Amino acid sequence: MEDTVTKIKRQINDNPILLYMKGSPQMPQCGFSARVVKALMQCGEEFGFVDVLQNPDIRATLPQVANWPTFPQLWVNGELIGGCDIVCEMQQSGELELIIKAAVGK
Repeated sequence: MEDTVTKIKRQINDNPILLYMKGSPQMPQCGFSARVVKALMQCGEEFGFVDVLQNPDIRATLPQVANWPTFPQLWVNGELIGGCDIVCEMQQSGELELIIKAAVGK
């Protein structure tokens, strides 16, 4: 069985847009995750997600891998974009949609 760091790297590599969040896009379990999901959905592209509440190994390990202590975490094309405040600021400026569309080749 692959270790947690390998699993995280595989998830990030396999998904051009990946959100590590609490809950799911349909049922976010925290307000910050809900805000990021809303911002992403307004971009109109599909994205992958990992529920860190269902994956305690990832919840414990990802902050060290990413050097980012909190959730949610948005990853685009293998790069950590940031958490709720950064994503929401980028969404308001229009930058988020540009990054998301570029990630899916539009």
